Amino acid sequence: MPSVALFRPLSRSRGLLTSAAGRCALVVVGVWCGGLSGCRTGPGGEKYTYDTMPAYLAAARRENAQTVDLSRLASLTVKSELIDRGDVIDVTISTGLNEKESYTQPVRIRDDGVADIPVVGPVHLAGLELAEAEAAITAASIQRNLYRRPYVTVTMRHQRVNRVTVVGAVKEPGVKAIPRGQCDLLAALVAAGGLSDNAGTNVEIRNPIKEEGAPDPIAANDPAAINPAGHSLPGGSAGGGGVRRQSIRVDLVAATKAGTGNYVLEDGAVVMVEKRDPEPVHVVGLVHKPNRYELPVGENLRVIDAVALAGGLSSPVADDIVVIRKKPNSNETVRIALKFSEAKRDERANLLLSPGDIVSVEQTPLTVFVDTLRLINFGFGASLPLTAL
Repeated sequence: MPSVALFRPLSRSRGLLTSAAGRCALVVVGVWCGGLSGCRTGPGGEKYTYDTMPAYLAAARRENAQTVDLSRLASLTVKSELIDRGDVIDVTISTGLNEKESYTQPVRIRDDGVADIPVVGPVHLAGLELAEAEAAITAASIQRNLYRRPYVTVTMRHQRVNRVTVVGAVKEPGVKAIPRGQCDLLAALVAAGGLSDNAGTNVEIRNPIKEEGAPDPIAANDPAAINPAGHSLPGGSAGGGGVRRQSIRVDLVAATKAGTGNYVLEDGAVVMVEKRDPEPVHVVGLVHKPNRYELPVGENLRVIDAVALAGGLSSPVADDIVVIRKKPNSNETVRIALKFSEAKRDERANLLLSPGDIVSVEQTPLTVFVDTLRLINFGFGASLPLTAL
């Protein structure tokens, strides 16, 4: 009877439907793939593979400032007993056994290195240690017929400090008072609490160059006289007071490897630590969580890492990846093609990423075919074995 054909077993009916769905999928995918061939999405520009791209397009390795051995920046420091301009010393001169015959006076070392000792007069003390200063004052007293056998004692009351402004990627930015005998780049970074987590590896030092005859606002220990914002390169002036600034750029990685630490800071110097704020990497296409992702501080990011950040591949057969990268010092982009399967086997194919890169997991005829089969299969409520594809 004709009506019997309407009541075939359900399993046979579903098989026919599945077969029809497969034929339909092949037709749809064939048309779709024909339209996609030679027409991938993405911007135009030069195209390379990971092994044919020119060297200037390679991403630079990212150094982590937190792993830099800053102790190698230490410079030769001045002895704490060495007298310098601006220091205040206590001078005691005794002429006998009676305490009343001795006196102690605080004395400041002038900018020309001379100290005006009461009764004795001017004596050049800058650059001498305390014991040497005692001998110099004793000799001046005898030569000037002031005392026959004086007993001279010199002690350091106040050692002049340099006020240094530290800004940028440090934990405690601000104006720091550092003893002038130990005032170098390392001391400034330590006084500022060390480098912050977002610190880069570049530091700029701007030391003041005092104009001849101009007043020194720092020598008077007057914090209000400091203008941390005023600066200029040699040849210009800023901040008033006839002060110019000489700029020195320091790469912390290169400096610590070379062990070069002769970065002395003068009064009123400004230290600026680079903040690392790179552009994010974008991951798009056939991934579970396409989005923008921040580059980890001081760590290198490769293609497989970026795909992992985006939740992995959303298609079991996705393999083609295009990295879209800006040319150095240009707004033009290039496309670098690679295979995900090759990146897992060969580190060269696992491309090192630069800030601002776009990682695009591309659609291909095979990914479209599989996705279409999944869609049709879901619509019919059946389960197609896709693992063999």
